[in-house]
Amino acid sequence: MRIALYQPDQPGNMGAILRLAACTGAQVDVIEPCGFAFSDRGLKRAGMDYVEIAAATRHANWGAFEEVVQGRIVLLTTKGATRLDETAFQPGDTLLMGSESSGVPDDVHARADLRVRIPQVEGTRSLNLAVAAGMALTEALRQTRGWPRG
Repeated sequence: MRIALYQPDQPGNMGAILRLAACTGAQVDVIEPCGFAFSDRGLKRAGMDYVEIAAATRHANWGAFEEVVQGRIVLLTTKGATRLDETAFQPGDTLLMGSESSGVPDDVHARADLRVRIPQVEGTRSLNLAVAAGMALTEALRQTRGWPRG
């Protein structure tokens, strides 16, 4: 299972997601440009020593990522047609998370093989990106029996 971060702009969220990935064995794709330097203290503080052990690949832009991505791209979006709890995940899926401030552009949204939303109480806008990534990854690993053996 993979998590792709499209132009992340909050270092704390990326650090938390790298830590999540390191602990679950998920791969991370970072689609640049990022809104911060990889040396940012917020990234290091949230990811702790897991940042160094997370399996992360940096891509110069969307096109570079799209050239190498395999499997389905599952976009997590508040505009998703399919609920998280009604989504059938497959091994090899890439869970794509948009940037915190602007999500993904229309062409990236259209490219996704599946658009998934996390159901929320009416009147709320969105979840924290790292929390949403954790929820989606948990469900995907549960369905695909992809949890680490430890």
